[in-house]
Amino acid sequence: MRFTIDEYARAYSISPEMVHSRLRRNRLNYIIEDDTTYIVVPKHQVPHTAQEPEQSLNKKTTVATVISLYQKENHYLKLKVEELERKVDRLISEKEALLKEERERIEKVYMDKDAQLKTILELINTKLLQEGRSNAAALKEDARATEVAIEASLDEEEKKHSPVELKEYLRSLNLKSSQRKSIKRHFAEAFGGDSRILLKNGLFYLDFDRYDYSDLLKLSQV
Repeated sequence: MRFTIDEYARAYSISPEMVHSRLRRNRLNYIIEDDTTYIVVPKHQVPHTAQEPEQSLNKKTTVATVISLYQKENHYLKLKVEELERKVDRLISEKEALLKEERERIEKVYMDKDAQLKTILELINTKLLQEGRSNAAALKEDARATEVAIEASLDEEEKKHSPVELKEYLRSLNLKSSQRKSIKRHFAEAFGGDSRILLKNGLFYLDFDRYDYSDLLKLSQV
């Protein structure tokens, strides 16, 4: 069935202004014939109390009208699909940028570790050449000590590149209890809108290798 705007408003007990609003938002199927807007409603959706419009009794829906309606719906769906495709492309681009940044950070960490290990090995070689020890037991002991030193050095380097738990960091600053609470509150309020704040197992972590937290650690308002 087809309704003019006024007929549709009466049939559904709403104002003509609300009908115009729904038309602007493409919430209703409509066609335009002879500069008149007709709202097309399937018969099973027409209220029982509504009378069939006189215009629809005098004018039968033609094939051209149906085609026009479907073309309008297809155009609307095409615009929606294009909008979704743009959103997907943007999300993929952002994800690729994040992955690239993380890969570069990991590569830098391993390059730093390799350089440190090379320095340690050079020191070991120099020490062995200078001492020229012939005692196998002493060499074994020194090798073990060196191995422990390397492991400790690598562990220390790894810690430098690991996020620090907020409570532990604040304890290391020897702050007053009230100051620590105020800073924790700053982080809690900023969490969710600030990507620098990491949350793991209910605890906040700071990654000083990647971010600057000086604005959240200020004590001027404590």
